[in-house]
Amino acid sequence: MSADSTTTSVSYPGSAKSDSILVADGIRRQFGGLVAVNVDHLEVQRNEITALIGPNGAGKTTFFNLLTGFDTPDGGVTTFDGRLLATTAAHRIAQLGMVRTFQLTKALSRLTVIENMRLGAASQRGEKFWLAPFRVLWRDEERGITERADDLLVRFKLDHMRDEYAGNLSGGQRKLLEMARALMTDPTLIMLDEPMAGVNPALKQSLLNHVKELKNEGRTVLFVEHDMDMVHEISDWVVVMAQGEVIAEGSAAEISGNRDVIDAYLGAHHDVDIGGAHESDLPAARESVSEAMEERPDE
Repeated sequence: MSADSTTTSVSYPGSAKSDSILVADGIRRQFGGLVAVNVDHLEVQRNEITALIGPNGAGKTTFFNLLTGFDTPDGGVTTFDGRLLATTAAHRIAQLGMVRTFQLTKALSRLTVIENMRLGAASQRGEKFWLAPFRVLWRDEERGITERADDLLVRFKLDHMRDEYAGNLSGGQRKLLEMARALMTDPTLIMLDEPMAGVNPALKQSLLNHVKELKNEGRTVLFVEHDMDMVHEISDWVVVMAQGEVIAEGSAAEISGNRDVIDAYLGAHHDVDIGGAHESDLPAARESVSEAMEERPDE
């Protein structure tokens, strides 16, 4: 955990935080006979970087969808910054300051980079059908939105691609564009779903630095990731899911040696027998866990 972390040192599933910005209680989602998510209690500390990890099929992305309004839970409540979200629609949640990116980027390929950025701004007057024909009424607002978009493109080193179609960007550049577009709403909490997936090594460090900057600006970050180097480097706190439930919380160092976490990852690997493992076997198990964590997800 980083030296300036303010998260409570108590590390158990559902542990209380000193200043929670996001609280999930009893969040459950079932598909037929499969319980995909069953999170009893989870708190996310304000102005920290929290990693959400777990083996393939643990329910991480489904949990993200439930928190952000892209899916509806069968039960439970979510509170963001003291406000009960209940059945709040995804776009309303974004307007409240809680935005997310996706595992598969949602850049609009046939729009230019700057057009994608403009779309990220919330509550634009020109979007109202009775005002749209009268450009004079929203021209100045659009100019301000464009200036903000251009500033973010410079920050994310995408300004040279400003007028290119988003479909011409590389996978890593699309990740950068999606993160930059999310900032158009000036969010308080940013949720990143596998920001490193499909990104070449040359852009990984750039993405890492951008995530760190988000915290330095006073924002909160919650991200799903399988790249454990990234988790260890930037996370203040780590939450582990398995079979839809939160099974562990703590610093990256604590999590890497947690017996429940090791069992959750290695239990899905037929070539690893940990049933009779002793404490002396843990270093080798941890190495195997790191490798298992970095496999691509299939959820």
